Amino acid sequence: MNYLKQFLAGFLSTLIFHQGIIVIGYILGIFPNFPYNIAPTEPFGIPSIVSISLFGGGWGVIIWYFVKQFKGTTLWVLSFVLSGLLLTMFFSIIIAPLKGIDINIARFLTGFILNGTWGIGNTLFIRLFKSND
Repeated sequence: MNYLKQFLAGFLSTLIFHQGIIVIGYILGIFPNFPYNIAPTEPFGIPSIVSISLFGGGWGVIIWYFVKQFKGTTLWVLSFVLSGLLLTMFFSIIIAPLKGIDINIARFLTGFILNGTWGIGNTLFIRLFKSND
């Protein structure tokens, strides 16, 4: 499978799965801000949703590299756990300090669930794209 399809899977998973969980959390009063933020982000001034979706695309390629050899339940569990851990750790160690965001256990666990769900979506889209090859 080519990298463009893997990138597209991560991009779409951000829009549908990651942001979809935030919609549900927003409706339930868990998250204070509505997703699909179109406010410009630094340094290029592109809408936030586009920025995180582009990052999601890049992560889609990376995560698929690590999980592609697995099958069945292992593939899905590993997609959730690896995405949850790697993406949340990257945010906690690199992004949060740059943006002055404090990380606590609740924020880390929330990120783990959001990013793990993104990983399920990424794998789902890649599998759908592969079935059309």
